[in-house]
Amino acid sequence: MKKTKVLGLFTFAVCALLFSLKDVNGQAKPVASPADSVTAKVGKATIEIKYSSPSVKGRKIWGELVPFDKVWRAGANKATIFTTSEDIRVEGKPLAAGSYALFMIPTALNWTVIFNKASDQWGAYKYEEGQDALRVTVKPKKVSASKERLGYTISKNGFVLHWENIEVPVGIK
Repeated sequence: MKKTKVLGLFTFAVCALLFSLKDVNGQAKPVASPADSVTAKVGKATIEIKYSSPSVKGRKIWGELVPFDKVWRAGANKATIFTTSEDIRVEGKPLAAGSYALFMIPTALNWTVIFNKASDQWGAYKYEEGQDALRVTVKPKKVSASKERLGYTISKNGFVLHWENIEVPVGIK
């Protein structure tokens, strides 16, 4: 009898959870910051960037939602993961093959791009500077066409973060 009650409660809880993941029309609710990734070759190295992609949604991003002078996860949810299959040079500095948490420190003029050895972490809440494999400084560019959803592109010259009215190019060789 007791097993039947436990099984019934468990079944009810699972059904309630599954129902909560659907909207009233039976459709899955859209994720606020969906997971995304981009992969491409830069020289001999295969570069992959895995990130969660938030939207602007009418908010002021730089200096407000993403504060200046603070470590940012370069996306949403989990820390952005940067993987290179080969040793590379980022802005002229060496970075060994491997996976890294990609963080950035935005400022009004220059940004610090950080490749941190603790690649599996949530946000930047447990970020430790002592785990940094590499830090480089880059200059963001203002763009006229606003990009609603955060994204990355990879080209033969490196990668670029695009979001709102900013592009952040990072050179790789």
